[in-house]
Amino acid sequence: MEALYLTDSYLRDFRSFVTSVDGAKVELSKTAFYPTGGGQPNDTGRIRFGNDEFAVLDVKKEGERITHFLNEPPSFSVHDEVRGELDWERRYTFMRMHTASHILASVFYSRHKALITGNQIGLENTRFDFSIQDFDRGKIEECVELANEAIGKKANVKISFMRRQDALKIPAIIKLAGALPPSIDTLRVVEIDGIDIQADGGTHVSNTGEIGKIELASMENKGKDNRRIYFRLV
Repeated sequence: MEALYLTDSYLRDFRSFVTSVDGAKVELSKTAFYPTGGGQPNDTGRIRFGNDEFAVLDVKKEGERITHFLNEPPSFSVHDEVRGELDWERRYTFMRMHTASHILASVFYSRHKALITGNQIGLENTRFDFSIQDFDRGKIEECVELANEAIGKKANVKISFMRRQDALKIPAIIKLAGALPPSIDTLRVVEIDGIDIQADGGTHVSNTGEIGKIELASMENKGKDNRRIYFRLV
């Protein structure tokens, strides 16, 4: 199974062959549909076969397998060629939110050595948890302001693949608290030119100028060394 979203976040439609059908659950030889993971929700869209159309309601990954959950059992079978189409507005919003999250994570780390303790990307608001000792609203607002300054640089975002042993030599390439890097030989690396570099499997914009501006919606004290903010893009 080839995960097309790993190399091209802007791919909106694609053709693929069916490799498995189990009721309304379908696997393809390649897919651009992103499966839920890393705080980023799954893509939705449709799979077309001739004149028939089936809604993709959910996408999940289990090991190396990616399963598409359709609204009903399809008319196509294994070996048939189908066309997948993403709900682009949803995908593009997640791309902008995800890249914004990386920039925020970079600022919090560089200013306060704070690590990400949790996150959930959303269409309207994104939740971002991080480890910082003091619940200081001024510090949080300053970090958001610095993140917006970084966004305004219109920096390019590059995707590359590195040998695990080489990637782990890069300081702070893992910014998720308590996380261990994947035990695979090759890591996917997302680099925001001059701003941040992280090992990551999500979808991103190609330039920070596409993000817009981070607007702080709310902030919460979630206990010892754990703060939470909700932000939106405007």
